[in-house]
Amino acid sequence: MNRREIKARGRQALKRHYMILVMTGLIAVFLGLQGSSFDNTLRMYSSDHTQQDLTGEEETGRQEADTRVAMGSTGLMDVLEHIIMGDPEKGREISEKIREAEIERSEEENRILGRSRGALSKMVNAVTSGSLFVMFVSGINSLSGSDNLGSLILVMLALAGIAGFYLLIVNTYAVISARMFLEGRCYEKLPIQRFIFLLRARRWIKVSMAMLLCAIYQLLWIFTLIGGPIKYYSYYLVPYILAENPDLTGREAVTLSRKMMRGHKWECFVMECSFIGWWILGAFTLGLSEVLFSIPYQSAAFCEYYVYLRDRAKSLSIPGAELLNDRYLYETAPKKALEEAYADVIECKKDLEAGVVRPEGIRGLISGWFGISWDITKEDRAYEENRERQVRLGMLDDVVEGKLYPVRLSRFPATVKQKRIETFHYMRHYSVWSLILLFFIFSIFGWCWEVSIHLVLDGVFVNRGTFHGPWLPIYGAGGVLLLTVLNRVRSHPVIEFFSIMLLCGIVEYGTSYYLEKVYDGKKWWDYSGYFLNLNGRICAEGLLVFGIGGMVIVYVAAPLLDNWIGRLKKHVLIYICLALLGVYIADCAYSAGHPNEGKGITDYQPLTRTWDIRVCKQKM
Repeated sequence: MNRREIKARGRQALKRHYMILVMTGLIAVFLGLQGSSFDNTLRMYSSDHTQQDLTGEEETGRQEADTRVAMGSTGLMDVLEHIIMGDPEKGREISEKIREAEIERSEEENRILGRSRGALSKMVNAVTSGSLFVMFVSGINSLSGSDNLGSLILVMLALAGIAGFYLLIVNTYAVISARMFLEGRCYEKLPIQRFIFLLRARRWIKVSMAMLLCAIYQLLWIFTLIGGPIKYYSYYLVPYILAENPDLTGREAVTLSRKMMRGHKWECFVMECSFIGWWILGAFTLGLSEVLFSIPYQSAAFCEYYVYLRDRAKSLSIPGAELLNDRYLYETAPKKALEEAYADVIECKKDLEAGVVRPEGIRGLISGWFGISWDITKEDRAYEENRERQVRLGMLDDVVEGKLYPVRLSRFPATVKQKRIETFHYMRHYSVWSLILLFFIFSIFGWCWEVSIHLVLDGVFVNRGTFHGPWLPIYGAGGVLLLTVLNRVRSHPVIEFFSIMLLCGIVEYGTSYYLEKVYDGKKWWDYSGYFLNLNGRICAEGLLVFGIGGMVIVYVAAPLLDNWIGRLKKHVLIYICLALLGVYIADCAYSAGHPNEGKGITDYQPLTRTWDIRVCKQKM
C-alpha cells in the first residue's frame, strides 16, 4: 500500500466536491460518529453557560431564579422530572412559570423573539416550557383513570424515539457518508439527493438492520477486552461494503469485511495514526480545522483505502468479493451503455434542440429576466415548453454526459415515478394583460382570506385594508412580483422558496412602514409578540405562510389561471383589465383622503407594559 498516494487521491476528491463533503463530515460530527474538538468546544461552552446561570440564580434570589429558569434547559428538565415522578400538577405549575417568564423576558429584552402571540409562539412555548408533555400525560391519566400510566407511556415513547433515531439515522449515516465519498471520487458532480439514496432504493431498513447487527457484534467483543480493538478493525469496512451493495445482510457484510481486513488491521491502525498531526491542529483551532478540512480529508482517504482493499480482494478471489459488483461506482460508464440505458433522455434532448427560437432584442431581454411579454405567440409557448422540459430532465442530462453516477445501470435502481408533462407549464412568460388580471385575482383572494380569518376568529365582518373595495393590493403586487422578479430562479424550487420569503418580507415591511408614515402612525397590522418578528411589521410565521403560498402561486395557481385567461378573446381581456383599473384608480384616489380605518383595521396598539401582555394572553 502506498499511503501517500492514497492520501493524495483523497485530497483530490475532496477538492472536487469540497462543500458537500464538508457538510457530510459536519453531520457525522453532530451525530457523534466522528470525534472532534469542535464538538467538545460546544459542550464546554454550553456547560460554562449553564454554570453562569446557576451562579446568577444563587446571587439574585429565588424570585429572579424563577424568571431566569426558562433561559436554559434546567426549567424544562424540572418539569420532566416531576412528570416522571408521577406529579404532573407540580410540573404544570413549573411549566406555567417558565412560559410567563419567557413572555416577559421577550418583551423586556428581545422583542424579535416574541412569545405572546401567534401559532408559532404557542408551539415554541409549549415545547420550551414543557406544557406539551404535561398536557399529554394529564390527558392519558384522565382517560385511563391512572396516576402513573401517562408518565410510563411518555418514558416509553421517549425511549422508542431515541432507539428509532439511533437505528434509522445515526446507525445508517455511516453507510450514507461512505456512499457520498465513493461517488465523489469518480464523478464530476455529486448531488445532494444522494443523502437519501437508500430511501429511493428502498434499502434503508435493511441497511439499518445490517449495521445494528455489526454494532451488536462489536459490543459483545468489547467484553472480551482484547477482542474489542481487534474486531473494531475487522469490521472497519462494513459501511463501505453496504454502501456498494445494500442488498447484503449484516452477517454477509461482517464476514466479508473480516476477510478483507485479514492482515491489514495494523496497516489500518498506522494509517489512522498518520493523521495525528491534524488532530493536534484541531485541538489548537478549537475543532475548526477538523470540520473544515481534516475530517472530510480523513474520510476521503479511507474511502481510497477501501478501494485499494476491494481491488486486492478481487484480484485474490477472496470468497464473497464477487458481491462487490457495482462497477460504475469506480469507473465511468462507457458511452454505449449510457446511450442504451438513457435512450429516452437522449431522444427527448434531441427533440428539445430542434426548431426552438429564443426571443431576441429588448423583447427577449424583458422576457428572459422578468418573464413578461406584451403578447404571447405560439413561438413563445413552444420556447416555454422546451425550457420546462429541460428543467424536468434535471440531472439526467448530466448522467448521459458521464458527470453523474448512472442509477439505471446499478443493481438497485432508484424507484422514481415518471413525471408526466402536465397541461400547464410553470416555466412560462406572462403577458402584460394576464399580469394585470392576475394582480386583481390575487388582491381579491387576499381580501377574502383576511376577511374570513376575522369572521371566524371574532365573528365580525371587517373590510380589511386601506381601500374600500374588495381587494388588498399587497397580495396582488406580491403575486406579480413573484412571477416577474423571481423569474430567473423559478427552475430551482429551493432557491425560489427562500427568495419568496425574502421578497414578501421586503414588500410587507416596506408597505407597513409607508402606511405608518403617511397615516400618522396608524397600523393596519402588528406582529409584536410573535416569535421572530421585526419591529412588529413582519414575522417568521407570516413569512413561512407566504413562502408556502408563493410556491403554490408560482408552480400551480398562476399557470392554471393563465391558461384560463388565455381562453378569453384578446379584446374581451383588455376591456376587463381597463374596467378593473378604472375602478381601482378611483378607489385609490378616494382612499388617499379617506382611508379605510376603524376597529379591527387600525386599532393595533403596541404592548409595552406587563399588564398589556397579560391582557393579551387572556384574550388569546
